[in-house]
Amino acid sequence: MTDQGDRWTAEQVLDLAPDDASRKAGGRLGGAGPWLQTGGSASGSVWGLCKGSGSKPYRTVVDLTGPAYKCSCPSRKFPCKHALGLLLLWSAEGVGEPGEAPEWAAQWLADRAVKAARPSGGRAAPADEEGARKRAERRAARVGAGVTELEQRLADLLRGGLAGQEQAGYAGWEETAARMVDAQAPGLASRVRELGTIPSCGPGWPARMLEEAALLHLLDRAWLGVAGLPEELAATVRSRVGLPASGEGEAVRDRWLVLAQYDTVSPDGRLTTRRIWLRGLAGGRPALVLDFGPPGRPPGLALPVGLVLEAEMRFRPGSAGLRADLGERFAAAVPCAEVPAGVSTGAALEAYGAALQQDPWLESWPVVLGPVVPIPGELGWQLADAEGTCALPVSLTGGGGRSRGGLWQLAALSGGGPVTVFGECGHRGFTPLTAWQPDSNEPVALS
Repeated sequence: MTDQGDRWTAEQVLDLAPDDASRKAGGRLGGAGPWLQTGGSASGSVWGLCKGSGSKPYRTVVDLTGPAYKCSCPSRKFPCKHALGLLLLWSAEGVGEPGEAPEWAAQWLADRAVKAARPSGGRAAPADEEGARKRAERRAARVGAGVTELEQRLADLLRGGLAGQEQAGYAGWEETAARMVDAQAPGLASRVRELGTIPSCGPGWPARMLEEAALLHLLDRAWLGVAGLPEELAATVRSRVGLPASGEGEAVRDRWLVLAQYDTVSPDGRLTTRRIWLRGLAGGRPALVLDFGPPGRPPGLALPVGLVLEAEMRFRPGSAGLRADLGERFAAAVPCAEVPAGVSTGAALEAYGAALQQDPWLESWPVVLGPVVPIPGELGWQLADAEGTCALPVSLTGGGGRSRGGLWQLAALSGGGPVTVFGECGHRGFTPLTAWQPDSNEPVALS
């Protein structure tokens, strides 16, 4: 974290938890209910008074530039559940307005500032720059140590073989994920947890586990050599490891068409992620806006499919240029009067391949296909070019676990004829999200 303008998502906050129990307890404290008072400052800190079991509330303060935590509770876990709950509240913009910190919080923050400002011999740089540099170096060293440990874990996995993973259970991978949290690499922790769940995913799991282990190994090696990578790829690696983006990305003003919107829920049910796909009508650039709902709350941002809004998108460094934050809006949203232009299935695969050069860990790429015809077959559904001999298999594993009902919706819209379809094109196939009939500009969201 750097300051209040660079918020972490609820998922990133929960990845800081030292164990699963802390994640659950922190999630329960992520709403406004238990907090008697909260506040923050523009310089990068949040504090709060949380109701506890005793007569005195717990005093919790977080220095976001570290992050560093201080709480009066007796917990020996770091961060404690109160710090996690306060960070979740902050990530959802639920803390009070920036203002003067109470004395107990201000004193701790002042002590940290004094320590950061102490010269270490010679001519010291300004406290904020020198402190930030040292914190970045310490964190990079911790991440590097975590990556080295993870590489050993993956080597042990391959040396021992995959066959025993079904009997080995998930506990060992959860322990490894906790070690990645200790190393301040929440992105690695998330990927490790996903890797540990694969043996329970049914037939074909060894191939999927080997594939994910290879991608995780690639990310480890990329981090160890991040200093020699091109800047955009280095930014992608840092983001995948779990470090917040440094600096601001490109700001693009356009008329943005909302192509799809859907929600996914984390495995523990405590985090809702809303994915909103947009495309600039003038520039053609795709954009992915994410919004998060902490425990008990839905995401706050909602953009109905088919609307066009004139706005500025602030694209984040890395992530193949997809991730963006919705900035200033310049006009009221209006329905789109035309169907977006589609491309062939071959062009969709080429676009995904080009994106993989920028982000090798990219699961999919947004594509408008058309005209295509949905065709059922022995191995599943396909989307075939209306004029040509190529087709893409339809996948139900992306798009928030789309149901087969969406396929029947698509088939009904098509009636055996060509349609225009927007979706995510990835290594498992094409996941349809929205469709348009030939004689209508009204989009249909596929369930």
